[in-house]
Amino acid sequence: MMIASDSLYQQYSDHMRRVADLRYAAAVLQWDQETYMPQKGAGARARQLATLSETAHEWATAAAFEKLVYELQQRGDLNAVQQRNIALSYDELVRRKKLSAAFVRRSSEAVSRAFQSWIAARKANDFKLFQSSLSELVGLKAEEADLLGYEGHPYNALIYEYERSASVKSLDALFGALMPALQQLIDAVRQQPEPDTSFLQQNYPKEQQWKWGMYLVKELGFDLEAGRQDLSEHPFTTNFSAKDVRITTRIDENDLANMTWSCIHEVGHALYEQGLPNEEYGLPSGEYASLSIHESQSRLWENCVGRSLVFWQHYLPELKRFFPEQLKEVDPERFFRGINKVEPSLIRTEADELTYHSHVYIRYVIEKELISRELPVKEVAARWNELYRDHLGVTVKDDVTGCLQDVHWSHGSFGYFPTYSLGSLYAAQFWHQAQQVMPALNSQLNNVQLAGLLKWLRTEIHAKGRTLETEALCREVTGEGLDSRFFVGYIRQKFMLP
Repeated sequence: MMIASDSLYQQYSDHMRRVADLRYAAAVLQWDQETYMPQKGAGARARQLATLSETAHEWATAAAFEKLVYELQQRGDLNAVQQRNIALSYDELVRRKKLSAAFVRRSSEAVSRAFQSWIAARKANDFKLFQSSLSELVGLKAEEADLLGYEGHPYNALIYEYERSASVKSLDALFGALMPALQQLIDAVRQQPEPDTSFLQQNYPKEQQWKWGMYLVKELGFDLEAGRQDLSEHPFTTNFSAKDVRITTRIDENDLANMTWSCIHEVGHALYEQGLPNEEYGLPSGEYASLSIHESQSRLWENCVGRSLVFWQHYLPELKRFFPEQLKEVDPERFFRGINKVEPSLIRTEADELTYHSHVYIRYVIEKELISRELPVKEVAARWNELYRDHLGVTVKDDVTGCLQDVHWSHGSFGYFPTYSLGSLYAAQFWHQAQQVMPALNSQLNNVQLAGLLKWLRTEIHAKGRTLETEALCREVTGEGLDSRFFVGYIRQKFMLP
């Protein structure tokens, strides 16, 4: 098959990269907004982000570009990757044309305001300070769903942004089957002797935690010449190219787990971004496959690797170099049991692998109810507290540990949360396959084995960009589509359940 190297495909590529330049420039400003921007810069920053978002939207939906993409669709000399790029670009163009530039600007400005009000609400521990902004965003997202169009539930239009293969119907079925199975596992694990976690809740000075975190991200393979780590209110990963990936973490001086596993989680995201084909910058083939696959990478590193016994058999002695007094009496077995304690809790990012899915499910339920207008925004906190009581049996003590704990709604990221559960299931399936290919992963996890695992992920997943749909990628890597039995098997093995 010939490769279309003439000016038409080149024009398409050049245009896509210019649009990407604008979007990544906006991402730089968003990263700065969440890390270093002075508080009084919020107003001008909202305008700057809105202008960049509006301009990128206008360029991405320009009539001349639409004509170019349509013409390339008719070509018979494109290779498979080029065909995929054009098909995805056309799909995106059709969707984006349903949104006006003015709507995009209005949404961007609303997100900037919402983030600032979320920060203020967290500091005051008062959801009411965020309520107005959230109400505006919910209205905009409901309007966006109507503009984009959907079948069945309006939430479907928003899920599509993050996982094209998911829908309310499929997610309801997934959670309907998964939650009872998880409860059986939770009940079985909690019949075992309760592990000690007291060693995690000591005084761990901020400076030493930071040094430990920087050591850890380097050991996991994060390229600090193509990225950096900073502090933020809520850990996140963003990128401006495969050669510039930023991660953030947060530090609680009385909880070692908070920073340690947020570092590992975000590094999982960052390694994926650093592994995408840089030569495909701006094109779908240079982007991640889906948010479910992205979350599979973070959850694989965070849990399958970072909560495994063999990992800490190697790295606990290293951790003790940073905190010799706090951990002097702790051996790898005790550490492993403590970091894998299964117990209902309030904070999603600190939850164990089993109860974690209840946190995701609760957010999924609330988002569906908000977008369908079944749930008034003013009742979000009460609904949140009710669901936590019903599904996790815990009492929410305040708004910071309740409905203000996640940054996602302040970003307008409705439809994102389900990908965390999907990602965890894909992670277990990918991890099972990696263990078949590299049996040494079962007995030792030092920097040599970690480098081998990263190389495998780069080849099997990262380098493929968005050339395959999520399920097709899963089949190519593991030989079959998503199957929750791999997650159940992984949990049974970890906790030595029959």
